Amino acid sequence: MKRTNTIYWIITGLFLAFMLFAGVSELLPPQPGKDIMGMLGYPKYLTPFLAVTKFLGLIAILVPGFPRIKEWAYAGFAFDLIGATYSMIAIGQANAGGMVFMLVLLAFLAISYIYYHKRVDGTKTVS
Repeated sequence: MKRTNTIYWIITGLFLAFMLFAGVSELLPPQPGKDIMGMLGYPKYLTPFLAVTKFLGLIAILVPGFPRIKEWAYAGFAFDLIGATYSMIAIGQANAGGMVFMLVLLAFLAISYIYYHKRVDGTKTVS
């Protein structure tokens, strides 16, 4: 169980640190996030909304209890990452480095999710 907790907290911590950085960068005055969102064709008001949802997802995953809300937070992060990846591909801005980075983030999210369930269920695996 100690190994499971260690893996969970390292992977989850790295993933949530990135999401925190992404959320904060979307709210800061220089707002390169708004430029990227504009390039993708999304309205400017969507950027602060996504930042707030990232912060809420962070809180949901870090606060003990509330398993259903955690499930929704994991799903929301998955939708966010998959949507961002698809958007980059759709406008022709996908490059190998960006795709590898998005795959790493999705892998971290998946590992965090799997180990969250291993922590909750004890030694059972997610099926």
